[in-house]
Amino acid sequence: MAPSSVVVNIEKPGGNNGIALVEINDPNSPLLQDKQKVAGPKQFTWVLFLKAQRALGCIPWLVTGLLAMFVSVKKRIAHSDATDEDYKYRGRLYKFLKAFLAISVVALVIEIIAYFQKWNLSMIRPWEVHGAVQWCYVAWLSLRVDYAAPFLVMLSKFCIVLFMIQSLDRLVLCLGWFWIKFKKLMPVVEGEAYDIEDASSFPMVLVQIPMCNEKEVYEQSIAAVCQLDWPKDRLLIQVLDDSDDEIAQALIRTEVLSWKEKGVNIVYRHRFIRTGYKAGNLKSAMACDYVKDFEFVAIFDADFQPNPDFLKQTIPHFKGKPEVGLVQARWSFVNKDENLLTRLQNINLCFHFEVEQQVNGVFLNFFGFNGTAGVWRIKALEDSGGWLERTTVEDMDIAVRAHLQGWKFIYLDDVRVLCELPESYEAYRKQQHRWHSGPMQLFRLCLPAIITSKISIWKKANMIFLFFLLRKLILPFYSFTLFCIILPLTMFIPEAELPAWVICYVPIVLSILNILPAPKSFPFLMPYLLFENTMSVTKFNAMISGLFQLGSAYEWVVTKKTGRASESDLLALAEREAKSFNEEKIQRRLSESGLEMLGKLKEQGEKPVMKNKRNRIYRKELALAFLLLTASARSLLSAHGIHFYYLLFQGLSFLVVGLDLIGEQVS
Repeated sequence: MAPSSVVVNIEKPGGNNGIALVEINDPNSPLLQDKQKVAGPKQFTWVLFLKAQRALGCIPWLVTGLLAMFVSVKKRIAHSDATDEDYKYRGRLYKFLKAFLAISVVALVIEIIAYFQKWNLSMIRPWEVHGAVQWCYVAWLSLRVDYAAPFLVMLSKFCIVLFMIQSLDRLVLCLGWFWIKFKKLMPVVEGEAYDIEDASSFPMVLVQIPMCNEKEVYEQSIAAVCQLDWPKDRLLIQVLDDSDDEIAQALIRTEVLSWKEKGVNIVYRHRFIRTGYKAGNLKSAMACDYVKDFEFVAIFDADFQPNPDFLKQTIPHFKGKPEVGLVQARWSFVNKDENLLTRLQNINLCFHFEVEQQVNGVFLNFFGFNGTAGVWRIKALEDSGGWLERTTVEDMDIAVRAHLQGWKFIYLDDVRVLCELPESYEAYRKQQHRWHSGPMQLFRLCLPAIITSKISIWKKANMIFLFFLLRKLILPFYSFTLFCIILPLTMFIPEAELPAWVICYVPIVLSILNILPAPKSFPFLMPYLLFENTMSVTKFNAMISGLFQLGSAYEWVVTKKTGRASESDLLALAEREAKSFNEEKIQRRLSESGLEMLGKLKEQGEKPVMKNKRNRIYRKELALAFLLLTASARSLLSAHGIHFYYLLFQGLSFLVVGLDLIGEQVS
C-alpha cells in the first residue's frame, strides 16, 4: 500500500488567479478529519432532527395559547352587554371609524379583484372600460391621483413636521437629564435643619388626605400619615372624606377616632354639599379658621403612603427660600410588576418623573403639580387664588397660576412616596381621559392670563408652546392622525406612502429614550411602542372633548384602587380578605355610632348579591383594529414589507386592548 501523502500547492496572491490554493490528499489528515466531523451526514441529520423537534415542541404551546385566547375572546363577546358607558362610543369619532372601516373593506375587495385579474387600467380612459367594477376601479384611480393623494401628502407632511418637533423636544429633555446626572444637579438645603430638641423651631404643617369612597385604601393611608416624624403640636391631619357611601363614611370616621385616641392631632371632615370634586373638597378644607395658623400644607391622595421622614426631607427646602411655593416628591409604585399594563404604565411615569419633572424643575423652576405627594406654601396658594373648581385638573391649574405669580417649584427625585397603578384597562383609560381632557380645558381658560402676565417672554413661550400645545395637544393629535388614520390610508393611496423612518426607526429611538429611566423594562420595548399608539385614540378623544368643551370633558371618575400599598400588604392580602374586617374594626369601639354601623353592615349583607363585574369591550379600539388589519392585508398586495408588519402588529395590539385582554382580568 502506498504511503499517504500530502501535497500542498500554494500560489502567491499576486499570481494569475490571485488566490492561495491548498490541496490535501491525505485522508487521515487532521484537517480532513475535522471537515468530515463537521459535515458528517449522520450528525447533520441528527442536527436537523433536533431543530425539527424543537420547532414541533413550540407548536402545542402556540396552539394552546391561540385556543385559550380564542375561548377568552368568545366569552368576552358573549358576555358583553350594553352599559351607559358603551353609549358614549356612539359619538362622532366612533361613527367616523366605522365608516372608514367600511370603505376600507370595500376598497380591499376591489384591490384584491384587480390584483388577481391583473388589471392595468391606469392608462385607459373611463369610457373604454367595460363592466361596473372595472369602471369603479378606474374612477377610483383618477380620484386618487387628482384629489386624494395630494391632500393626504400635505396632511402627512404636516403631521411629520409635528412628529419631528415633538421628537426633538423629547431628545432635548433626555440631554438635560444626562446633564443633570453628569453634573449631579440636585436641590440642596440651605443652612442647618431644624433643631430636634426645640420643637418650636419646626414650622406648622397641615396634612390633607382627600378621599371619596376609598374603602380599599383608607386605613393604610391614614396610618402612614399619622406616623409622620414631626412634632405633634406642630402637625394637624385633615381627613377630607367626600364619600357618598354611608358605610365608607362610618369606617373612615372610626379609623380617625382610633388614631385620635392614640394622641394624634387628626380631624375628620365630611361635606354635606359635594361640589367641585377634589378641588371643592380642598377648597372647603382651606376655608377653616385654624388654617391661618399653619405655614405649609402637604397633600396625599388616599392610596399614597409617605415614609415617616417625608416632612423632614421636604420642608427644609423651603427654609431660606421665600420664593419657593411647592416641593414635589416622586411617586413609587408597589404593583408595577403586577401585569403587562402596570409595567407599561411604569415606563411612562418613570420618564415623566425622572426626566420631565426633574429637567423642568432644575432648569425652569416650573412643572405641573402632580396633585399629591407634594408640599405647598399656604401663602403661595392664597396668592394664586386658591383651589378652583373650573377643570378636572385642579393640580395643574393651581401650578400654572402660581407660576404666573412668580412662585418657584422644587422637584425631589430622591424622595419617593408609595402608591399604586391602575391594574385594569378600564380604570387606566378613565384616568388618561381625565389627564388629557383637563389640560385642554385649562389652556382655554388660562391663555389670556398667560399672555397678560408679568413673567418673561421666554416663560410665556415655554408655557404656551411646550407645556400646553406640544405636550398636551400636538402629541395626541399626530399620534392618532399619523399612525391610525394616515398610515392605513397610504396602503390604498400608494402615492402618499410614509417612509420607513417615520413608522419604524424614529419611534423605536424615541421608545428607547423613554425607557432609559426604567432600564429593567427594555424587554417590553416593542409592547410599549405598540401600546402607546393604541392609547392614542383615547388621548385624542379626550383632547378633543376638553378643547371643544364636549360632554365628557368634565367627567370625574375616582380611579379604582386595590389597596396594595406595600409589599407586606401583598403578602397578607389573602389573610386580610378572609377576616371579618369591618366587624372587627367596629367592635374595637363600642359606641352608638359603631353599633349603628354594624347594623347597617348586617342589613347590607342581607341585600341580594350584585351582578358580577365583567371585562368590557371597547368599540373604538376594535374598529381601529379591524381597520389596521384590513390595511395590512392590502399592503401584502404591494409587498410593502415593514409597513405590513407594523400594521399587523399594531392591529393585533388594538384587538387585544379592544377586547380588554390587557391588565386585570375579571372572572
